Amino acid sequence: MANNKLKKLTPVQQEYQRMALAKQPARKTLQNSLRAFLTGGLICVLGQAITKAFVHWGGMDEVKAGNPTVAVLILISVILTSLGLYDKIGQWAGAGSAVPVTGFANSMASAAIEHRSEGLVLGTGAMMFELAGAVIVFGTVAAFVVGNIHMIVKLAMGGG
Repeated sequence: MANNKLKKLTPVQQEYQRMALAKQPARKTLQNSLRAFLTGGLICVLGQAITKAFVHWGGMDEVKAGNPTVAVLILISVILTSLGLYDKIGQWAGAGSAVPVTGFANSMASAAIEHRSEGLVLGTGAMMFELAGAVIVFGTVAAFVVGNIHMIVKLAMGGG
């Protein structure tokens, strides 16, 4: 706790905060960072392998193989979430499993599974898209802003 917050507490509360801080286990930052890096990296390697498979056996080029690769990663994530395995991976890996597109798919699938007892529309649908709505709105607004900046810069540089 910051020193400024400690000053506003009573002496008993300050002593409790010091005692709680002393009993708190040390964070394993290096270990957690390594796990996150390895897991995120493995997810990306899997995505690259899927892309290469679409290129080799699907007759696609690298660009066209991107969309089906994302779809397969999302499908794998949803299947692992429904089996309860993605949560175990996430507990071990931390942020490494949450950052890629698979983490977003896991969040949506988890919300849908958790609220299925409330019905398909008000439970599964509403809760699943409650999370997705914010992400989609932010993505759309960010894309609009970046697109306008790109257009202004291109026009300013004499491009048409």
